[in-house]
Amino acid sequence: MTNKQLKGLPTTMDKKLTYKDAGVDIDAADKFVDSVKKIVKPTFRPEVISSIGGFGGMFALNKQKYNNPVLVSSTDGVGTKLKIASMINKHDTIGIDLVAMCANDIIVQGAEPVFLLDYISIGKINHQILEDLLKGIAEGCIQAGCSLIGGETAEMPSFYEDGEYDIAGFVVGVVDKEKVIDGSSITFGDKIIGIGSSGIHSNGFSLVRKAFFDSLKMKPDDFVNELGCTVGEELIKPTKIYVKTVLNIMRDFQINGIAHITGGGLMDNIVRVLPKECRANINMGSWDILPIFDFLKNRGNVDDADMLRTFNNGIGMVLIVPAEDAEEIMIRLKGLNEKAYIIGEVESKGRKKSIHFT
Repeated sequence: MTNKQLKGLPTTMDKKLTYKDAGVDIDAADKFVDSVKKIVKPTFRPEVISSIGGFGGMFALNKQKYNNPVLVSSTDGVGTKLKIASMINKHDTIGIDLVAMCANDIIVQGAEPVFLLDYISIGKINHQILEDLLKGIAEGCIQAGCSLIGGETAEMPSFYEDGEYDIAGFVVGVVDKEKVIDGSSITFGDKIIGIGSSGIHSNGFSLVRKAFFDSLKMKPDDFVNELGCTVGEELIKPTKIYVKTVLNIMRDFQINGIAHITGGGLMDNIVRVLPKECRANINMGSWDILPIFDFLKNRGNVDDADMLRTFNNGIGMVLIVPAEDAEEIMIRLKGLNEKAYIIGEVESKGRKKSIHFT
């Protein structure tokens, strides 16, 4: 095409196009970064040697604390629980869920979470929503004892509607190699202790939303007598963070295996840590089922198999411990204000690891 032909082409507009015209406001993003520094600062452990706003977060590992340190990492999100936050316009606890989903996964291997990075993608910068999200993430980090040392906020117009967002977290923890908990020391006769959940946590919300809003035609502000609160208040309850509880137990007791009860429920997650030839025998009547799960099963008409494979049913974390320590651990858990139950034991069962409910 000749220059003459190019000159004849129509122009899109007289004004020069800017990134802001495309829906991305860099100044608004920069202003947000400045505003969150005071929110993030209280999460900093002494090992943090950088500040928010740099290209990378820096963390100086205290090598004197470990003989043979192993780094353990995990990444996760919150799934469609974000829809609940948007429906009731409450965004200051969903960050706790994010930290919980990441930190609970690495404490399972005995690793203490030391720092976390977050990623937030949003249709249009909304300072109130973003600050609420950061407040939740910071609170989650304080509960888990880890530092929020960096992150990314991406404004993505036309990809997300205004007000829509997604979040993800990336956590790193440390454990001495000889203290790694991998399930290999689990043996026949070990007791299985379940630590209570705070509610649904952050799994199964596609089914939850279908049950409440499609099948039962309920609204977030509907009060439910069985739950003692509105639908929205029940569903937005943040995921419990078990890090400090597990670290306390690890300090004085042997733990042979730990399972974080997330997607897959008790059925799939306990099996993940069992050695071959072991079966987890779970007594279904041994713990208190939270009202939300009775409601989903009975009023929501959720299938029994889905109840076991989709939801935690009131148990958020499982410890597998030597039988001789089980009662003392239960006393310690009570002292830590945890609702805990001996929900089963490990048995011998052929060559294939399995789980059985009675």
